[in-house]
Amino acid sequence: MSAISIREVAPRDGLQNEEPVPADSKVQLIDALGGTGVRRIEAVSFVHPRAIPQMADADEVWARVTKRPDIRYSALIPNTRGAQRAIAAGFREIEVVVSASDTHNRRNLNRSTEESLDDITGLIPLVHEAGATLEVIVATSFGCPFEGDIDPDRVAGIVARVRADGADRIAFGDTTGMATPRRVRDLLSAVRPDLLHFHNTRGTGLANILTALDLGVTEFDASVGGIGGCPYAPGASGNVATEEVVHMLHDMGLDTGIDLDALIEVAESAEKLLGKQLPSGVLRAGPRTRTV
Repeated sequence: MSAISIREVAPRDGLQNEEPVPADSKVQLIDALGGTGVRRIEAVSFVHPRAIPQMADADEVWARVTKRPDIRYSALIPNTRGAQRAIAAGFREIEVVVSASDTHNRRNLNRSTEESLDDITGLIPLVHEAGATLEVIVATSFGCPFEGDIDPDRVAGIVARVRADGADRIAFGDTTGMATPRRVRDLLSAVRPDLLHFHNTRGTGLANILTALDLGVTEFDASVGGIGGCPYAPGASGNVATEEVVHMLHDMGLDTGIDLDALIEVAESAEKLLGKQLPSGVLRAGPRTRTV
């Protein structure tokens, strides 16, 4: 293992949990991230503005982003209408979320997990007919703030169904930072994803990534500055910070293709944009190569 793929999710998952910021600032953030060497960016989500007002300007933002040919941009959608909007906007990598926890799914999408899976069954041919791919993100894979522990077999059953329906990729989301290395091993022993999305809410984000690396996973989500979370899950703040992940991986001799210094500069800009101190330790201390 020498190369690791990181998808930067701050423009979508990061900003959706913050006070709304102007479209200009979102475009600047996405374009700045594009200059760091990141090769995958989750740019926007096509959700109803009443549900996530922070993403109400998704069409405008995406229309103004400088699309770099060396970057894969993706959009998150909640349902068929969202998929239609993403396809019309020109996205060819689309993500949809379903929660392993029925309670969280109802809070997040106003329907049961089974109803979401039925919707995804119909979404897959729609997306494929447009020449796009669909990634299914299984939220609350490592635990739910409402229901507690989630049985790995529950997650495995969801994965089996969406793979049989034709989903192109599978990701597991640690929606409120309940994952620990033990939970990562337990779940990945039952079923394997293509990508993992960890939060650092309880300080275990990097440990979880290291555990997943040992188990052969090479694709991860991260958010510059550690911003973001889920508006429908108490205590969900704290995506794992991209610069912390890159710092650790580079010190391990693993290649991400990302310029750490440039990434820290973007994190500094994000901190100014949001007007508050962000939780990233590397943003505070700098890389290990920095000396007094």
